Amino acid sequence: MSDVTINLTPTLYRYLCRVSLREPAVLKKLREETHKLNGARMQISPEQGQFMALLVELLGAKKTIDIGTFTGYSALVVALALPPEGRVITCDIDTQAPSLAKLFWEEAGVAQKIDLRIAPALETLQKLLDEDQAGTFDFIFIDADKTNYLHYYEKSLTLLRTGGLVAIDNVLWDGKVADPAVDDKNTLAIRACNEKLASDARVTLSMIPIGDGLTLARKR
Repeated sequence: MSDVTINLTPTLYRYLCRVSLREPAVLKKLREETHKLNGARMQISPEQGQFMALLVELLGAKKTIDIGTFTGYSALVVALALPPEGRVITCDIDTQAPSLAKLFWEEAGVAQKIDLRIAPALETLQKLLDEDQAGTFDFIFIDADKTNYLHYYEKSLTLLRTGGLVAIDNVLWDGKVADPAVDDKNTLAIRACNEKLASDARVTLSMIPIGDGLTLARKR
């Protein structure tokens, strides 16, 4: 037993993946294609994707939002975990990386579940609110520009149903959030988001040391 989280050495990480990772071939192929691109580190790790799929299944989710599409790995993870009538609205301002995503969504047979919105994510979220969709979403994943994290969180909380879950990526930010000498705008924004959630009575909270850190906040 241990009273602290175990450190994942490369050897232990490989073991973890060998005995627990069930990554579908299409997801592995997409991940490998993404690694050839600039900005490949923006993609979530496969074990985090599998964890998110489990959360979606546990929630019985049908309506979800993916804030930050990139090459579509997280949207595909969620879409594969959703029932046939489930839907993912995925938001991005880029058109190039999501064009790769569409190929894999088609290959996986879930393109009909994924609604790609090319626009600033805050505009897309506000449009959903204007369409009276507040309180109707089951799961929202935030993994976009860090300076807007708090804005994404507030709108997400409004869009979520009671008992719905928001998952926020990169909350440990390669350890920089714990280093007071680091004060760039992205690090400051993530710190501010973490501090806000730590005392937010509207949610039940857990920060998970998976990938680059994942915060889970369940709307009360």
